[in-house]
Amino acid sequence: MHPSRQQRSLSGGRRRVNLIGMIGIAVVGAGHWGPNLIRNFHDGERSRVRWVIDRDAARLGEVRKRLPDIQMSQQLEDALVDPTVDALVVSTPTSTHHRIAKAALEHDKHVLVEKPLAMDARQTAELCDLAERQRRVLMVGHVFLFNAAVQRVKAALAAGELGRVRYVAMVRTNLGPIRTDVNAAWDLAAHDVSIANDWLGAGALAVSAVGSSWINRGIEDAVFATIRYPDDVLVNLHVSWLNPRKIRDITIVGERRMLTFDDMNATEPLRVYDKSVTDERSSPAYVDTFGLFRSSIREGDITIPRVPFCEPLKAECDHFLGCIRDGATPLSGGAEGHEVVRVLEAMQRSLRAGGGEVAV
Repeated sequence: MHPSRQQRSLSGGRRRVNLIGMIGIAVVGAGHWGPNLIRNFHDGERSRVRWVIDRDAARLGEVRKRLPDIQMSQQLEDALVDPTVDALVVSTPTSTHHRIAKAALEHDKHVLVEKPLAMDARQTAELCDLAERQRRVLMVGHVFLFNAAVQRVKAALAAGELGRVRYVAMVRTNLGPIRTDVNAAWDLAAHDVSIANDWLGAGALAVSAVGSSWINRGIEDAVFATIRYPDDVLVNLHVSWLNPRKIRDITIVGERRMLTFDDMNATEPLRVYDKSVTDERSSPAYVDTFGLFRSSIREGDITIPRVPFCEPLKAECDHFLGCIRDGATPLSGGAEGHEVVRVLEAMQRSLRAGGGEVAV
């Protein structure tokens, strides 16, 4: 099942928001990522956090110390039945995403769900269909799509600056946090799959993956995967939460130019290499000198594109609020989240099959 992007007008939600002036938000999950979402949505200009929901009373107590004007509860129902809440922002373990998002949509709320959207494609398809019927925004927190450098690369690819893409190599590693509900692919590769799908403008065709579990049995701590895309494009992923270095690095090899993206370099994340290899069929049939061998490789300048500074999470939150107000289709909507989950499912099947290539 392949849900299409939301095309239907969301004007019903827009009229209700205009009447109250401020978009009311309930943040579900006040753990690792929740405080960042609370900070961005409790701005007092376009939105206000009405509720923070978490089963952990201690976490709620910490939020209450900092933001005593926000209501706290351990019960999801308190936010669902509050008419001043227009949208739920879900930052809970992946296994709970489907249940909470479904309940929110059924209660006529817009929904932003942290990645991945759900645990399987049947659940994501159900959420997409429900959002369309309810005429509510369903968006997934693929935050890297709102990174200015990622958007600059997308524009370069669309303009053909690198020529036809041959392959993309992506590395995302760190020491922790170690999950117990999903493996490193579901936790970390979700980011890179969303980026690859967006850059290439196509869905993946097939996946092969290998990994291993050392900390928690059956939950891979490191995964190495290769994804096949149309036009013979390969995307290779290395993801791990068991690595001494925090790395977020991407290399794109094109026919005309090559590009690197180092997300850990805040000031100059991009490098464009004016390098390419001449088609072997146009080279001499027999190369007997080092000079002739080098002549088949073009070495040009390295340029550093200017990338304006912005906080990707703030851009994502602003985009969600804008979609609610304007009835617009999200950049990382339910359909995009569904496609990412389809790739992750195929990756999981390949892991269980010992690394064989499986269709998406």
